[in-house]
Amino acid sequence: MGSVRKAVLPAAGLGTRFLPITKSIPKEMLPLVDKPAIQYVVEEAVTAGITDVLVITGRGKGAIEDHFDRNVELEQVLERSGKHALLAEVAATDQLADVHFVRQHEALGLGHAVSVAEPHVGGEPFVVMLGDDIMVDDAALLTRMLAVHEETGGSVLAVLEVTREEISAYGALTAEPVREGVVRARGVVEKPAPDDAPSTLAVIGRYVFTPGIFDALRETSPGVGGEIQLTDAIGILLEREPVYGVIFRDGRYDAGKKVDFLRANIELGLARDDLRDEIEQMLRVLVRDRGLT
Repeated sequence: MGSVRKAVLPAAGLGTRFLPITKSIPKEMLPLVDKPAIQYVVEEAVTAGITDVLVITGRGKGAIEDHFDRNVELEQVLERSGKHALLAEVAATDQLADVHFVRQHEALGLGHAVSVAEPHVGGEPFVVMLGDDIMVDDAALLTRMLAVHEETGGSVLAVLEVTREEISAYGALTAEPVREGVVRARGVVEKPAPDDAPSTLAVIGRYVFTPGIFDALRETSPGVGGEIQLTDAIGILLEREPVYGVIFRDGRYDAGKKVDFLRANIELGLARDDLRDEIEQMLRVLVRDRGLT
């Protein structure tokens, strides 16, 4: 087992892009087929060897805690009904990992959310995983990132090549090659205008951090709305210690976008033996009836 044992999952956001459903349901609990989005992220962490997960929550996020807790009454009903396969799935959710929760009392940005994790993380390296980025790759990306951290001792960012039009939605990384698929970060700019972007290498929501990120966060000046940007802290960190990027291409769904969220549901459903045939038939009928090609 590697040196990284803990993952931090910021989940305090309001989910405004999915209103009105997120008025009463945490966006992290929106279903991808029959599992909430956040469960995919926790399962990814576990597959990569992470045993301790800290979820940063906010007001109205109690359903997340309930999901990763036992529901004895439900288990008893399933047991009496002989629904043993469902019982196993339900029981597994509270056994995935050692899941903890702490509340971010003010919505002061992603950087602030990560800083809330410092007492739990202590002086250890740790992973940050954003729930809007659903990786369906058997934890291949995260495993590569952890290997680069073990090799170098530095922080590691997930990096995706995007179009110049798309880069304004991400942190844009300036980097130099180390080897195939790995770069050394030299600078990062949060959501640059397309014409001003230093590159089209986008930083995506998987990070391996050394504890040095906490000092960088303390020195990060609040931006618009008093929010502390994680990207700004990374910019400070890479001036002090090595920060690397691992480039990937496949396996990601941007679950913060409605169309990609729907695509994820369809493609994940098509990957299921129990759903594939019915979904394929449904899609054929839709294409035929709507005259699509």
